[in-house]
Amino acid sequence: MRQILFAAAIALTVSILLTPLLIRMFARRGFGQEIRIDGPESHKAKRGTPTMGGVAIMIGMWAGYLGSHLIGIGYRAEGITASGLLVLGLSTALGAVGFVDDFIKLRKQRNLGLTAAGKYLGQLTAAIVFGVLALHSAGAGGRTPASRHLSYVRDINTVSMSVIVFLAFVCLVVVAWSNAVNLTDGLDGLAAGSMSLVLGSYVVISFWQYYHACEVKVEPGCYNVRDPLDLALVCAAGAAACIGFLWWNAAPAKIFMGDTGSLALGGLLAGLSITTRTELLMVVIGALYVAEAASVVLQIVVFKTTRNRLFKMAPFHHHFELSKWAETTVIIRFWLLAGIAAAVGLGLFYSEYLSQVG
Repeated sequence: MRQILFAAAIALTVSILLTPLLIRMFARRGFGQEIRIDGPESHKAKRGTPTMGGVAIMIGMWAGYLGSHLIGIGYRAEGITASGLLVLGLSTALGAVGFVDDFIKLRKQRNLGLTAAGKYLGQLTAAIVFGVLALHSAGAGGRTPASRHLSYVRDINTVSMSVIVFLAFVCLVVVAWSNAVNLTDGLDGLAAGSMSLVLGSYVVISFWQYYHACEVKVEPGCYNVRDPLDLALVCAAGAAACIGFLWWNAAPAKIFMGDTGSLALGGLLAGLSITTRTELLMVVIGALYVAEAASVVLQIVVFKTTRNRLFKMAPFHHHFELSKWAETTVIIRFWLLAGIAAAVGLGLFYSEYLSQVG
């Protein structure tokens, strides 16, 4: 538990202190956000706000994770593990894809960066490398960070995948979550605030898995998850880094996370869902992101079939803005929805445990 607190404290401190430095540096270099031409009229005032603030979130996460391990040496805490490094590595790789995308937008002074093919190539490459390593990084007892079984709260043993199918599934999960978070990042503080709630719930989940690990004691309801405590550190560092960034990203935002941050955070969710064996549960906990992505898909399908728009604008947080909701009202209510989804997900997680021990 001390390591989790250390990870959160370090990540929060680094993120909240580094972000204003990035604001000044990016402002001097003219790294300002371009705004969609067809977006809400109120967003045009945000043009030129520094972007790529996701750099602070990633540095905060790594600082919290590594710093907690460094402090933990003094009391012989658990060391760095393959699971923690793989999840952070996936997040960082996707953050790098986002950084390139953001940088191209800034250089060309338009709201289009990497081509769709270029972005997908980066996402799929990161996903495949993560999937291969997660299946082959065996630790004590032969357990690997990932399993070829589909999972809800634990592996569903009746649903097993071949290696090729598993890698295709990992690609789907990584692309889906990274793009879903990217679509959600359209209002000041929306992605950072909701992500802190989602990652906070995963601190509870991964710590519970550590406390009831089959590796420690085989009992009804125990979890066969490799390195759950280290994953809790990753979650705590990620949540705290988002909160530190949110201090400066809350409306009116002084900096945006850009694709650098949104793709990295989406990759973090994807990696956590696979390594904690909760791929289907993540759909519930991250329901806000699922809804945002679904709104875009539905908008396209309805428009192509009927030539009418389902929403005034997609993703659907813009629909409420165009319906005369204040931006802060949309943000706070969407945070509430994210918190409710996280709470429901935790309830499902605990009820499944009770069904095992009962």
